[in-house]
Amino acid sequence: MGFFDKIFGRGTEHSAKPDIRFGRYSDSYKDESQYDFWDLSLELFDKEEYLESYRKFFQYLHDESEDNVKYEEENNGLRFEVYQGSKKITGFASAHKVTAEAKIAKTSELNDDFMRRLLEQNYSLKYCRFSLDSENTLTIKFDTYTLDGSPYKLYYALKELATNADKQDDLLVDEFSSLEAIEINHLQELPSAEKEVKYNFIIRLIDDVLAEIESGKLDPVQYPGAMAYLLLNLCYQLDYLIKPEGFMMETLERIHRRYFAKNTSSTKEKNDDLIAEIRQLRNRPKADFFKEMYRVKSTFGITTPANHDRVISFIDGELGNMDWYNANGYDMIARSVPGYIVGFCLFNYAVPQPDRDYFHLYYRIMQADYFKDLGFEGYLYDPKTKVFDKKSIRKQIKMIQEKNSEMFPRVKPNTARLNYDSLAEFARSYLIMLRNLDMVVAG
Repeated sequence: MGFFDKIFGRGTEHSAKPDIRFGRYSDSYKDESQYDFWDLSLELFDKEEYLESYRKFFQYLHDESEDNVKYEEENNGLRFEVYQGSKKITGFASAHKVTAEAKIAKTSELNDDFMRRLLEQNYSLKYCRFSLDSENTLTIKFDTYTLDGSPYKLYYALKELATNADKQDDLLVDEFSSLEAIEINHLQELPSAEKEVKYNFIIRLIDDVLAEIESGKLDPVQYPGAMAYLLLNLCYQLDYLIKPEGFMMETLERIHRRYFAKNTSSTKEKNDDLIAEIRQLRNRPKADFFKEMYRVKSTFGITTPANHDRVISFIDGELGNMDWYNANGYDMIARSVPGYIVGFCLFNYAVPQPDRDYFHLYYRIMQADYFKDLGFEGYLYDPKTKVFDKKSIRKQIKMIQEKNSEMFPRVKPNTARLNYDSLAEFARSYLIMLRNLDMVVAG
């Protein structure tokens, strides 16, 4: 059993019906056999059995639930395809060289602005480069001789290529009229009903947060931290619960970057920037949201692996900040603090599998209407009556414990101290329960 497999467990999505995916993909959640393929790939490369090493490498990358990697024998080499979001990376590995590329956009003219943008980005890339092919198609490429093409290098190079290709295509096409999108045929369209539910949730969540900020209950100059919790909690909820692509995904990532940028801007000034971004998102046409609602295959995660101690530290550092707001009747702001904790962890980290499962359950409780509208059965919390289904909540917590018991046998949540007096009190007690979990990996 691989070390990281022990830490992170298996699977990336919460297994529930209907089949709707949540959150950011992470390749930290691999099973034992995949880590065996990685070890074999390294051994074979050291023996200079390069093609066989690459076969094992692609088996390591393959995620059965995603069907994200394909390869076949061709001309004494391996022709391969790797999927990342809206992009398909194609390449060829021989006994002497490995090449890979992803097509990003077609151009009708060589615009100085986007050419300069990509030239600047080339300086920040470690393994790849943006270029134009003979048909004026904007492409990102990587190549290496096999002598210098270890599985380690191949992994990080393909990750750099794939993640940059996936991010840049929508952004560049939206910004530069001279660029035309490449035809994509591997995306899975979401059902219209699911799109409608997600769109309505986006608008409702944004409107609720903006209304709270504009209500005048708290002075945004005197209490910029409260406004920041509202805005960041909104950002992270949309990221996890909608699982957006394209413009919306980049907007949420930009909100995160702008708030945490190390500059001279005050929290109030940063909040103003975030509100402007959110208003721009809110005012997009419905059709623009719909065209970015699709299911993709992914191979590489962008979140950083983190252990339970990181989760504990974050809870300890932030949870107490809800106390004053809760005691003084600012319920929405009080709830935004634990929401920020959960969302920040899911946005930035590949946390251990039990933490991920319990964070997902947190959202099922706190956004019960949304999950009900998506087709999930039953309310864990009824927003109309403000009543918790305590029995079902305890059952769900127990199911997560049992699911992860082989890898994390000492995870035993203490549900006796959950507080059901209000959503804010429940959220606080729930995170304290998670904070106290013994997340020791089985030996």
